[in-house]
Amino acid sequence: MTLNVILAQAGVDGSGIMGQVFLFGSIILIMYFFMIRPQQKKQKDAKNFVEAIKKGDNVVTIGGLHGKVQSLEGDTVILELDRGLKVKVEKSALSLDFTKKTVGK
Repeated sequence: MTLNVILAQAGVDGSGIMGQVFLFGSIILIMYFFMIRPQQKKQKDAKNFVEAIKKGDNVVTIGGLHGKVQSLEGDTVILELDRGLKVKVEKSALSLDFTKKTVGK
């Protein structure tokens, strides 16, 4: 008697499996559109920003240093901070997010 009740609740025809597959697929789709896709877009924008840096641009480093691009040397940038103080940093250390916020003001 108990075995019959358990089998009846489990759904002998297998329709429960399709529902679980649909639910799992929906969760993956939602994760893609809300987590993976925006992160890929952000990485692409940061890469384009680093490639488009030119002499005279005002930038902010990830560490918070504000400066003006003095010169470019391969993967490094010479920044003029204040009163002629120059700092050599990697291009990857420049922040797109902070530069947008400070230059836009």
